[in-house]
Amino acid sequence: MTRGWAAGAATTVLVAGGFALGAHLGNLHNGLIAVSFTAVGLYVLRRRPGHREGRLFVAVGVAHAVMFAGRQYGLHAGPLPGASWIGWLGVWPLPLVLVLVGVAVMCFPTGRLPSRGWAPVVGVLTAIGLVLSAVSALWPVEYARTGLVAGPPFDLPGRAAATAFYDVARPAGYLLFQLTWVACVIVRVRRAHGDEARQLRWFLYAATVSAAVMVLGLAGWGSPVPGTLTAPLLAVAAGAAILRYRLYDIDPVINKSLVFGAMAALVTVGYAVVVTGAGRLVDGYGTLLSLIATGLVAVVFEPLRRRVQRLADRLVYGRRATPYEALARLSAHFTAPAGGLLDGICATVADAVGAREVVLWTGPADDLRAVSAWPATTPLPAGPRTPPVPVRHDGRLLGALTVAKAPGETLSGAEQRLVGDLAAQAGLVLQLRATAQRLVAAGDAARRRLERDLHDGAQQRLVTVAMELGGVVRLASEAGAGDLAARTDDVRRQLLEATAELRETARGLHPAVLSQDGLEAAVGFLADRSALPVRLTVAVAERLPAEVESTAYFVVSEGLTNAAKHSGAAAVEVRVTLAGAELTIEVSDDGCGGAAVRPGGGLEGLADRLATLDARLTVGGGPEGTRLRTVIPCG
Repeated sequence: MTRGWAAGAATTVLVAGGFALGAHLGNLHNGLIAVSFTAVGLYVLRRRPGHREGRLFVAVGVAHAVMFAGRQYGLHAGPLPGASWIGWLGVWPLPLVLVLVGVAVMCFPTGRLPSRGWAPVVGVLTAIGLVLSAVSALWPVEYARTGLVAGPPFDLPGRAAATAFYDVARPAGYLLFQLTWVACVIVRVRRAHGDEARQLRWFLYAATVSAAVMVLGLAGWGSPVPGTLTAPLLAVAAGAAILRYRLYDIDPVINKSLVFGAMAALVTVGYAVVVTGAGRLVDGYGTLLSLIATGLVAVVFEPLRRRVQRLADRLVYGRRATPYEALARLSAHFTAPAGGLLDGICATVADAVGAREVVLWTGPADDLRAVSAWPATTPLPAGPRTPPVPVRHDGRLLGALTVAKAPGETLSGAEQRLVGDLAAQAGLVLQLRATAQRLVAAGDAARRRLERDLHDGAQQRLVTVAMELGGVVRLASEAGAGDLAARTDDVRRQLLEATAELRETARGLHPAVLSQDGLEAAVGFLADRSALPVRLTVAVAERLPAEVESTAYFVVSEGLTNAAKHSGAAAVEVRVTLAGAELTIEVSDDGCGGAAVRPGGGLEGLADRLATLDARLTVGGGPEGTRLRTVIPCG
């Protein structure tokens, strides 16, 4: 750091001494660049010791300080003692200083080139700079432009040839410098993401403003001086970007600048066209035309501003949904098939804020469980990796949303408000979902009670009556009443058939084997009773929550029923496997296919039931058969 402060002291002495010799507008930018780049570089090195870009900034500042002091000394009327040599130091290093500036630009913001492939390019630029600087050092090819009072320290032969060469090589070399810098920055911008992308935006924004001022200076005054005087803006913006100071404020700044600049240009052009064009047609200007122009501009201003704002949003933020579009899209998901509702919430949030990952959680704050994620391929995490946004409804905490952007990026204030609004809408969805789960659970419980009541009550009484009728049949036969015995036995058979039908009805409500022996036994029971041969694979080594087992049973039952009734299949394959906290169920046949979730159909009811468990029914059909598949979370 001692060397840094020495460089700062040297810059201060050189710039202060130069200004003491007088004010020369054509050389002012060198002094401003020297002060700003050295100061910013030293500040960066103080905050980030050893930072490569900070060192490059200090080098740029010191080089400009030497050139500024040398030219100021050579421009002083007199001339001063030794002005030839000192003024010479302010002229010939310019090409090499431009190479140094280019390296600082190409290495921004890390202080390193984008890749090793750029090192030979820098070598070529340095060689060109050396050649141009050598020609400028040996022959006074730049003196006519600088206006130095004192001449060069020596006069070598071949001045005309050197001047001719320099007049061609200098613009070509400088153009090559600029094109190389631009190409390198474009490559870095395309590869950058996160904080580095915003660092580059800060620098490019400052460069754009400086270029715009230069263009205005050339157009209005025929001089690039106004643009060169904005060079300190580049240093300040670059320093803020390197230190990541207010880094995330650059997007709204660029956005507002684009809108302001575009509207200023449109209003100016519109006013000029109306006043100037119409004035020439009617051979005059006058107050009336000005009033008309003002009225027209006022009428079209707001529609144009909205269009320009949308364009600026697209340029700065990319293709993202507006808050209105996001809320409208979320509302549209409410009418979509139930299985995709939670996924739709995550996708809407991701599209609205440009997120890399969105996860929807349910449960209390201390026991959140992931139920859906975007992208769909994202495995559900065990716990939140970013601060959760609470999802509430009627003041009750129902879950949370977590939103992760690209590395180094965070949600802006507007994006945080939008996520909060979407979370409020998601609260309604989770509330309805919880209500549906309670209704399904209550229905299952009611069916279990009804099945138990039928089994323990009506069925047992009917069996008892059938046994009594059997006794009546025997007594009638022994008494020689054959007709009475036959009729009584017929009634007994009808009663047993009714009992069997009642037993089947009870199983349809809720199979007793499921409650007593678990899912594996219940699925095996379905396979045994299937009208088609079933290849069965069941790997469930533990009892699962009642609602999970019931839903899985009905998935298999519906799949076997559809295959038997509609597919024309020769066989059915059923796979029920538990892996971790997910129960996977697949029912596939080799029939004609054509199954689909249709309104009012059994598969639609099944899909709705699965949705209450955060599961989705997928139906694959074709000439090779039908395949029902679902994955039920059961952690």
